[in-house]
Amino acid sequence: MTVYAHTARFDHGRALTEDELRRLAPSIFATSAHESRSDRFQPIPTIDILRGLMDEGFMPVGAKQARPRDETKSDFTKHLIRLRRLDDDRKYSVGDTVCEILLKNANDGTSAYDLMAGLFRVCCLNSLVSQTSTLDSVKVRHSGDVGAKVIEGTYRVMKEAEKALIAPADWSMLALNTDERHAFAEAAHVLRFADAEGETNTPVKPEQLLDPRRRGDTGKDLWTTFNVAQENMIRGGIRTVSRDTQGRRRQSRTRAVNGIDQDIKLNKALWVLTEKMAELKGMRAAA
Repeated sequence: MTVYAHTARFDHGRALTEDELRRLAPSIFATSAHESRSDRFQPIPTIDILRGLMDEGFMPVGAKQARPRDETKSDFTKHLIRLRRLDDDRKYSVGDTVCEILLKNANDGTSAYDLMAGLFRVCCLNSLVSQTSTLDSVKVRHSGDVGAKVIEGTYRVMKEAEKALIAPADWSMLALNTDERHAFAEAAHVLRFADAEGETNTPVKPEQLLDPRRRGDTGKDLWTTFNVAQENMIRGGIRTVSRDTQGRRRQSRTRAVNGIDQDIKLNKALWVLTEKMAELKGMRAAA
């Protein structure tokens, strides 16, 4: 996800200040609903929840917000915050995977409050929203008693996220043969580029999703294959060559996935795909 700031570095990471958060995502500070909402809509002030999470040790290390078509919604619209514990004095190395909390909310009707677990791989700044059979999520509608529902789920999500950390170690032990890697790439290609009918009208070839961007990602195991494909899918920049209607050669690059919902949806789908590949190789998700 492209929701990281310089403060999120693992060598001297620090929390974002409220001034920095206000510049990155001003809608975090909305305490009321947008005027388009009815009286039944119960606003959930993200900043109040965030301050509570910070008191519990979860510190904001990245934030972004969507760009609404209606400019009057800019101070109320969808936003995403990444939170990490910074009080454990843990030293991270290249290749480590870290649990984080992702908080998504909006007070203009474009999103429910959603608290998710995420994993972050230290070397290439690519991240993922992990969704396994054991991983929990808290989704709260903007109605009724929202306060208790929001707070009670935080530690549950983080506890379940710790289980997802087993996957990188297990999947790195699963070697994929050429056919398996190609099958994985073809499925990932559909996830990223297929339209509503499932057609993939793009010059990008499935095998391009397997092209590593750094020396450390040349392995053929499932975990490395997942990370290479994930980065190519999310961060874009894949070079393509096609022909226009006059048959002229045209070069271009794929765009990064910047939309909050598209990013989360794609990461979840890719995680499930990788889980299924692990199962086909004889490995079950941790219970």
